Amino acid sequence: MNQAWQENSAELHGFLVHRSGNPSDGDDLLQELFLRAIQQGSDFCRLTHPRAWLFHVARNLLIDRLRLTKAQISLPEDLAAEPEPELLPVDNLSQCIPRVLSELAPADREAILLCDLQGMPQMEYARRLGISLSAAKSRVQRARLRMQAQMVNACQVSFDESGEVCCFVPRPRLDPSEMSVIGDCRLSTSHPAPTMVWPPPHPRTSKGT
Repeated sequence: MNQAWQENSAELHGFLVHRSGNPSDGDDLLQELFLRAIQQGSDFCRLTHPRAWLFHVARNLLIDRLRLTKAQISLPEDLAAEPEPELLPVDNLSQCIPRVLSELAPADREAILLCDLQGMPQMEYARRLGISLSAAKSRVQRARLRMQAQMVNACQVSFDESGEVCCFVPRPRLDPSEMSVIGDCRLSTSHPAPTMVWPPPHPRTSKGT
């Protein structure tokens, strides 16, 4: 997964920013896409065309965010003619959320509960806390990052014989020194597991001074 993400994250970020028309939305969607990819567990490593999967999921996220149709969001030319890959089942992973939320700091938990799970607009969230909208957006984004990292640390996805997500196995708590790198895509015991750096790298526009 690490290689597929590194090879495509910059293009995915540009695609999301361009189609959403908002760099902040593009950043949020890229983080959500990264989480969706992680949630696939070892199945992501078995994808024949991981780039196609990433772009199709990115388009679906845009559709959900912008209330558009697939016809209104075109994919890169080299993917346009490909059939949409079947999304891998991860519904049972929602069982991880209560544990992960309980392990977050109170401020992070409140941000996720209100803005992501209850659908509170970030403007209303800002008014509730008595802070600016930009400060509220930053707080929610930091909470999402910490929740995503904690979800990877806390939950080990298990698959049944047909490849369906069947359950999750809580992981032991990691030592803080181990939390900068997350292992993913387990291979045979004769090969080391690749690692994934958090947060996902993507290009940032430099600001002139």
